[in-house]
Amino acid sequence: MTSLKQSEGSAFSKIYAFGAERGENVVTNDDIAGPIDSSDEWIRQRTGIVTRRRAHNHETVIDLSVRAAEKAIAKAGIDPTEIGAVIVSTVTHFHQTPSAAAIIADKIGATPAAAFDISAACAGYTYGIAQADALVRSGAAKFVLIIGAEKMSDFIDPTDRSISFLLGDGAGAVIVGPSDQPGIGKTVWGSNGARADAIYQTHAWDELRDKPELGWPTLRQDGPSVFKWASFKMAPIALEAIAAAGLTPQDIDVFVPHQANMRIIDQMIKQINLPDSVVVGRDIADTGNTSAASIPLAIDRLIEEGQAKSGDLCLQIGFGAGLVYAAQVVVLP
Repeated sequence: MTSLKQSEGSAFSKIYAFGAERGENVVTNDDIAGPIDSSDEWIRQRTGIVTRRRAHNHETVIDLSVRAAEKAIAKAGIDPTEIGAVIVSTVTHFHQTPSAAAIIADKIGATPAAAFDISAACAGYTYGIAQADALVRSGAAKFVLIIGAEKMSDFIDPTDRSISFLLGDGAGAVIVGPSDQPGIGKTVWGSNGARADAIYQTHAWDELRDKPELGWPTLRQDGPSVFKWASFKMAPIALEAIAAAGLTPQDIDVFVPHQANMRIIDQMIKQINLPDSVVVGRDIADTGNTSAASIPLAIDRLIEEGQAKSGDLCLQIGFGAGLVYAAQVVVLP
């Protein structure tokens, strides 16, 4: 019997570069406090958010993604034609088909790269990193472009106090490619669909079709439930990812969780028992919660501002609607 030949790739993979694009409009707490009967003080105390960034009405997830991708490609020093796969994590692309990834691949000159979208909400970037790592090491692609991109402002209800006032727009892109040394640790990931009602869209597209009086779907969450889950259930996942990378919390240089809420970030630091020397991503303060884009945006900012440096060990963990989660330790480019 003839044996099947499988492709072989690099022994290891790593992140080559980040690229970031935020919405240009700065929206303050005072700008949105009225419709939710709130105040700047209440929003800061509850979430740590001072401002959030939102895109112009005419801009799309694809527009934001292309600009972030071009920055990452330039920093990585590769040609777009070397990209073998484009993965886009988004829940705010208006077309179910064709994928945002295929359109973006064409716009950046990566055709005929494989291209597909994933829907993993706020864990979408870390899900994408897991897939890129596997693609590079299997030989399916030499370089992979991963983009977490959201225009959350298209799905907000200005009167909603559960999640809408948190949300911002942006895109974060990374290039993953071959490495002689381990650059991406084992991903620890999972989901709990039994809790799908914790973060949800108000109604489905077919409901809108059949009952247009329902109005445009927006997002909602069970705030207290999500806060408790993220604050206490995600720390063990993060610890598992650290152990899977052969490390201890004392080895971590940078910690960037999904930028959901500043109080969640602070609680996770305590639960993981990270040392005081760890640099923590807190981009949520002036960018807001950008779902799949939040982790790469926060890491790019730390690098650009000199708070994180090349070679640092970064623990990153995404978590969100589904309820889905994914964590891994990566070496920063």
